[in-house]
Amino acid sequence: MTKQAYDLIGDIHGQAAELEALLEKLGYRRAANSYRHENRKVIFVGDFVDRGPHQRRVIDLVRSMIKSGDALAVMGNHEYNAIAYHTTRAGGGFLRERSTKNTNQHQAFLEEYEGDPSAWADVIDWFKSLPLWLDLEGIRIIHACWEKASIDRVLEFQNGSNLLGEKLLHASGDPTTWQYKAVDTLLKGKEIRLPNGGYFHDKDGNKRNYIRVRWWDKANTYRETYMGPESARAHIPDDPIFGDQMIEYGHTEKPVFLGHYWLEGVPEPLAANIACLDYSVAKFGGKLVAYRWDGEAILNAAKFVSLKRKD
Repeated sequence: MTKQAYDLIGDIHGQAAELEALLEKLGYRRAANSYRHENRKVIFVGDFVDRGPHQRRVIDLVRSMIKSGDALAVMGNHEYNAIAYHTTRAGGGFLRERSTKNTNQHQAFLEEYEGDPSAWADVIDWFKSLPLWLDLEGIRIIHACWEKASIDRVLEFQNGSNLLGEKLLHASGDPTTWQYKAVDTLLKGKEIRLPNGGYFHDKDGNKRNYIRVRWWDKANTYRETYMGPESARAHIPDDPIFGDQMIEYGHTEKPVFLGHYWLEGVPEPLAANIACLDYSVAKFGGKLVAYRWDGEAILNAAKFVSLKRKD
């Protein structure tokens, strides 16, 4: 039996025109409110919202494709943040603090649903329907980090479910819990603190004391293990790392596709069986990236398809 062929698409962040153009480039055609291919399906790696100008349009299209059976998707950290921003905490407040920083990061999404609270609540419920990961025949998809220990613990806690259940959601809002650490790792990746009080400024101008790391790849220094926009690498100290930032993901494991990391340059696999599809379409000069998977165990750089941001 032939494996289902998939086109995996990276973080969209409200760039609806680029999404529609990429789907057409991949051979998908309009079908009512959806896009459809004769023998392929899309898998979205999350982060549909925040930053871009047409987030509601992106969500409506993705929901339509999933409903018609033409796509699958996993949750990104921005969908998780939207859920937590919307959800009240026991004892008062919200799971994601409505601070100036958090609200500013989320403002474009909030404006899309301004004056329409029922639609906002509906889309939050839809975000909750997105699995935290997918483990399909021959392929795996997660937004940031495939950590088997966290996945197994979530499955045990939720009686086999890979959705963000209410108990897991509320527990993950408390930084002292294992649920917080597990969800944070799966959706935001492994992070380590920079030595000697070191820091850098991220793409939003926020001061960061932690860096995301190449969790599958042994590195000797902080600069080597850093995972993110190349423009920031020079600001990461080249000091040796003490401790272990790695997660075991063997070369014979299924290919795993990620988003999240705001890469730059020419899309290529991170390892023989690991690929990131986030090439920063949310910023000027970035790309929306897909990978055309046809069942292969070893990923091929020639199978990436990209479309440069239009403005």
